[in-house]
Amino acid sequence: MKAREGRVVMGQPLLPRADKVRYAEVRADLLTYYEVRQTRDVAEAVGRLAYLDRFFEGRRISGIGPADVTEYGKLRQAEGAANGTINRELATLSKMLNVAFANNKLLRVPVIEKLDEAPARGGFVDDAEFNAISKHLSVDLQTVARVAYTFGWRKEEIFSRQLRHLDLDGGTLRLDPGETKNGAGRLVRLTPEVKTALAAQVTRVQTWMRSTGRIMPWLFPQLSGRHEGQRIDDLKKAWARACRLAGRPGVLFHDLRRSAVRNMEKAGVPRSVAMKQTGHKTENIYKRYAIVSDADLAEAAHRMSARRTAAQG
Repeated sequence: MKAREGRVVMGQPLLPRADKVRYAEVRADLLTYYEVRQTRDVAEAVGRLAYLDRFFEGRRISGIGPADVTEYGKLRQAEGAANGTINRELATLSKMLNVAFANNKLLRVPVIEKLDEAPARGGFVDDAEFNAISKHLSVDLQTVARVAYTFGWRKEEIFSRQLRHLDLDGGTLRLDPGETKNGAGRLVRLTPEVKTALAAQVTRVQTWMRSTGRIMPWLFPQLSGRHEGQRIDDLKKAWARACRLAGRPGVLFHDLRRSAVRNMEKAGVPRSVAMKQTGHKTENIYKRYAIVSDADLAEAAHRMSARRTAAQG
């Protein structure tokens, strides 16, 4: 009662339920927040919450503190989760508690310290390596890989394209607002090589529709096998096999995104234009992908040596 009277005197809001609000309630508030404001993919948030649920379900949020966060991190590390993954989950928890505070369901937001993360992965491929890997993929997956290697699009962004998103006459491929990780739409002008590959893909899909009498909206569907007619949604096994046959085991499909950034940097594409094509919202994240290879360093040394020789001459 004295605490309540003190808050009245200080002009602070009364929170009669603050010590009774539980995790499930603010979890629901967080999802509502994302759905209304569309600032994050709800499905991705639910994936992060699945791990938080197991640990925090049933708890009063007023009792969540640094010790609980440390215990959660220890548990997730024991399960084999990387520190970066754990930090993404803790960021979701932090946002949840901040939403609770804004909704007057929490008196104060606890400090949530992040774990040290490993340096950003520096994997990439050059043209020769890409071609060596690509030739071991099916023709449709070759086209998927070519789009990723050229424009730096994510796997899901490519697989989710429908025929209506491709304009061969105008030479463009687009992502509508709300379909991307940052929510912004995106449109790229096709290079001749990519345009030719996509035109061939459209022909294959149209041929399948004529032969089956079925309507197919997807640009990259399964055209045979037990999943015929469904959208391709992954190429993990096919990609791993192609990398192994090409003598480049361990290369990730996401390395094509890094490679695209590096290729744009080397080609002198203005950074603002490159970021619009790849979908990087901040320059800090983009610069993490502008990877320098040993070959780049050797070329730099060669150019500096040539300049010095020319100057001495």
